[in-house]
Amino acid sequence: MGISRALLFCFILVIFFLSSAHKSNGRAHLHKKQSSSHRGGSKHRAVGSPATSTIISPSNSSSDPCVFDVRTFGAVGDGSTDDTEAFRSAWSAACSVDSAVLLVPTDGVFMITSTIFSGPCQPGLVFQVDGVLMPPDGPNCWPKSDSRRQWLVFYRLDGMSLVGKGTIEGNGEEWWNLPCKPHRGPNGSTLPGPCDSPALIRFFLSSNITVRELRIENSPQFHVKFDSCEGLHIEGVSINSPALSPNTDGIHIENTKSVAIYNSMISNGDDCISIGPGCSEVNIENVTCGPSHGISIGSLGVHNSQACVSNVSVKNAVIRHSDNGVRIKTWQGGMGSVFGISFENIYMENVRNCIIVDQYYCMDKRCMNQSTAVYVSDVSYNNIKGTYDVRSAPIHFACSDTVPCTNITMSDVELLPHDGELVDDPFCWNAYGVLQTLTIPPISCLQDGQPQTLQENLNFGC
Repeated sequence: MGISRALLFCFILVIFFLSSAHKSNGRAHLHKKQSSSHRGGSKHRAVGSPATSTIISPSNSSSDPCVFDVRTFGAVGDGSTDDTEAFRSAWSAACSVDSAVLLVPTDGVFMITSTIFSGPCQPGLVFQVDGVLMPPDGPNCWPKSDSRRQWLVFYRLDGMSLVGKGTIEGNGEEWWNLPCKPHRGPNGSTLPGPCDSPALIRFFLSSNITVRELRIENSPQFHVKFDSCEGLHIEGVSINSPALSPNTDGIHIENTKSVAIYNSMISNGDDCISIGPGCSEVNIENVTCGPSHGISIGSLGVHNSQACVSNVSVKNAVIRHSDNGVRIKTWQGGMGSVFGISFENIYMENVRNCIIVDQYYCMDKRCMNQSTAVYVSDVSYNNIKGTYDVRSAPIHFACSDTVPCTNITMSDVELLPHDGELVDDPFCWNAYGVLQTLTIPPISCLQDGQPQTLQENLNFGC
């Protein structure tokens, strides 16, 4: 039987790139796409156990995609050898071929240093992690440069997928214990100085990105960060780090539009999902969160900056054993607006601040009162039920003295104490809205109508 032209073309390309690879005697392996897609296989395989790599073929791949196994480019995968150059060579080869797969196989632990995987690439590129991929262990092994602030960076890509049944391990413990981290210094102090802990995975200036079915854990700082992107689909992802690991947001987005985050589980030491300035059209559904700091919009308006967030929907979520449930947090002195926010069908279990808007967000006691603020409006809470930690009021609306929160809508809110006596005094300050049904606990502090001092231009150009 003759070899198809497409397959022959891929084979020739592989031979060309192998001529310059570190492992001159390696052979490229071309695997045919399996007929069934990989679903539900995110369980981490023990290191060293035998397995056959399975290709997760994207829906737009060709019938015979080219697979670029990093081992054929010189990667060792023993957990200590620096495999960075092998990954860079494999990326260069895969990036130039339609529907290519850069494969991190199941039978290895691959250590690479901070690396930028740049585009543009040919359509349909898949970065498939079936084994274990990790950075060097601890700050002393990292370069003293700007690359210290990030590890895997995907830059200027369109239509790429980051998928697999393996694990991206962050080796974050030594970063968490730096003395500049909160209460990690001598006698429980926090020492000054930049920590510069790296984000584990960063997508920058990219579009139409898929992240699916990976296990991502123990990041030094943010686990996955999207900056200036558009068109994201994140599904079936498991993100884990200890509850006391500082600044380890699970998924962070900023200046990013058209985002879907579905069917994922996140437990970490900060916000499980954080939505920064410049974000719109964000849909979060069927996410289980906790322990964590909850699902947050913000913080926004730091250093008197303008922040605009709109059209965010959080639906069918579970939040457990967390400091916060659903939160909007802004700094005094900021400008801009947050509007079109919907929280619906959310179950809370032992959460301290189940529903919170905090326009006095501050990291220490030195923040000064300021007259401007990010305008918060058109926020709805529907079918929010569960239990709260009685150390805090379950509902907390602390809005700016000069820029009130408006058009808050609440219906079917039922929050009971997880343990102890009922706290029946939700806190409201300069917050306006309507109760469409009776709530538990009763909310009497929400003001009717609109404030008389409300300005027409409060969105500040958003």
